[in-house]
Amino acid sequence: MKNNQRYNRRDLMRMGAAGLGSAALGSSSFAASLSNPGLFQSLAQQGASAGALGGQWQGVVNPLHHAAKAKRVIYLYMAGGPSQLESFDYKPELAKLDGQPMPESLTRGQPIAQLQGAELICKGPQFEFKKHGQSGQEISSLFPHIAGIADDITIVRSMVTEQINHDPAHTFINTGRRFSGHPSMGAWINYGIGSESENLPGFVVLTSVGGGQAQPIASRQWQAAYLPSELQGVKFKSTGDPVSYVSAPPGSSAADQREIVDAVQRLNALRDAQVPDPEISARISQYEMAYRMHASVPELTDLSGEPQHVLDMYGTQGADGTFASNCLLARRMAERGVRFIQLYHRGWDHHSNLKNDMPVSAGLVDQASAALVKDLKQRGMLEDTLILWGGEFGRTPMAQGSGRDHHIRGFSMWMAGGGFKAGTTYGETDELGYNATPETVVHIRDFHATLLHQLGLDHRRLRVKFQGLDQGLTGVEKARVVQEILA
Repeated sequence: MKNNQRYNRRDLMRMGAAGLGSAALGSSSFAASLSNPGLFQSLAQQGASAGALGGQWQGVVNPLHHAAKAKRVIYLYMAGGPSQLESFDYKPELAKLDGQPMPESLTRGQPIAQLQGAELICKGPQFEFKKHGQSGQEISSLFPHIAGIADDITIVRSMVTEQINHDPAHTFINTGRRFSGHPSMGAWINYGIGSESENLPGFVVLTSVGGGQAQPIASRQWQAAYLPSELQGVKFKSTGDPVSYVSAPPGSSAADQREIVDAVQRLNALRDAQVPDPEISARISQYEMAYRMHASVPELTDLSGEPQHVLDMYGTQGADGTFASNCLLARRMAERGVRFIQLYHRGWDHHSNLKNDMPVSAGLVDQASAALVKDLKQRGMLEDTLILWGGEFGRTPMAQGSGRDHHIRGFSMWMAGGGFKAGTTYGETDELGYNATPETVVHIRDFHATLLHQLGLDHRRLRVKFQGLDQGLTGVEKARVVQEILA
């Protein structure tokens, strides 16, 4: 480079590798070249912050607001809205009224997604319920394995949300807001208490599909928004290479990659010392995490060392892309310090053919959901791991042909571990399963407040200033910690 000629970073990146540096966030093959520990020492000498040089995020709440009962979260997310009336909320009176008109007093003026103007007909439970365990929790015959852990779970039957269509309902339960552009709960939790893992992201997402109509899931559901970018969820593929570009592309040597990355990292560090832009620091940090993932991710996803009895317990033979294998991977991530693990199973949107399709959906998740609880329990990890199971909303007690429509006024979730009161059913809906009883309502904001509480965080104090407001997972509206379900 001539002494009298100046280049900006964009020019150099374009000349060096046709803009390859701009792909760094998604390319762990770039980070494979970061094998020189002296590089980061030199960057530190150039003024880059220690946190930006690949050090794990430590969290902003230190010490915690109060003693924590849980260290990590595994969210088994049943995308599409599983019917509570065929799972965890038995309604004998609804069974008696099967095929009869729904009382207008319950539905007049209420939000109904796709049944507007239609004759509203009661649809009774389609499967048998029985009481299970010493706790006597009522669970549908569709979930025999979850029934087997009845004394380990807390069932909440009075969940309430505000959004009746899938995408905004996903956004609401993930971010506490109706509209996108706010951080997801996994990002908030990592922002507050940091990551336990040096070699894996603090927030990982896995997906599987099967059993019913599979609504799409947008990546903004695990975004960091106005929190630091390194706190966003990282989606791992369930089959093949979990992260794209693990290997160097054909025709590119490690030396070529290293030369480009070294240059980009040094330039980023120089710019970071000059400009107060947190995205520069985040970029440097993510390069280093990508390097570490290059070695840690293949080891994480190699299930060949798992005993056969463990594979059989989950119902998988390896990383085959199923919900079962994802649950086993979730346990391995939890062992390695991943703070928030979210497993989406897309296949619960049963507008029609519910009686035939819901058993398929349940069959794909029932065994592995229970296995995860049992596996963590036998390893001594359940007490400080919080497992969540549920969807974005529930299903109507009225028929939509052979299925059920979306329902937001009362649905069910269950939790296990993490200081929740095991073997407990909390809340109820009316005798037909339409409205959660007012005194037991658990709004999504209450759910978020309780989740943060168990992790040692006060939802009223975990805040950042954005657009003139003190923003938090529970927004600016009132929310309560549901003490009744805590041990």
